[in-house]
Amino acid sequence: MPLVTESVGRLIEELGKLPGIGRKSAERITYHLLRIHKNEALALAEAIRDVKENVRYCKTCYNLAEEEECVVCRAPNRDRGLLCVVEQPRDLMALEQAGVYKGLYHVLLGRIAPLEGIGPDQLTIEPLVQRVRSGNVRELIMGTNPTLEGDGTALYIANQLTGLPVQITRLARGITTGSVLEFANKEILSDALTGRQKF
Repeated sequence: MPLVTESVGRLIEELGKLPGIGRKSAERITYHLLRIHKNEALALAEAIRDVKENVRYCKTCYNLAEEEECVVCRAPNRDRGLLCVVEQPRDLMALEQAGVYKGLYHVLLGRIAPLEGIGPDQLTIEPLVQRVRSGNVRELIMGTNPTLEGDGTALYIANQLTGLPVQITRLARGITTGSVLEFANKEILSDALTGRQKF
């Protein structure tokens, strides 16, 4: 005899497929949805439907968009000669929330990860190379994650752009403000020493 109704069981099962949501979290979310007002629960369902039906990738940078181009690419006040390469749309959002960067982006939609079967052809590297070849980009900022795969992806892209008139830089790395040196790992200390700046 099942302990929950078929609908409740199905919702728990579907929520449990989401990243970071295990069975217990899926059960908690399900019972929360059962407790809230019907309009709130249906508003969530409608928001999910809207995202799946209306959101696509920007034709220029591959950020999330509801039109052909995303809001960043359409903004007239952005520095079009500055291009920051990131792995995912969520990385772009994190940089935008900092409120400092005023250039454009290019979202790779992943990183090269041979052990996971992800190669350069599965990313948006070729459109990136075409954007740089157009001659409008003076500086390309590598904003890939500071991981083995992220650094490998950045190196691959840099090699693809060899000979093109573009300055290639990367996001600064190192010790964060307020941290203590003795607790920093050797990779962070190495990046901090290598990327040191004039005082």
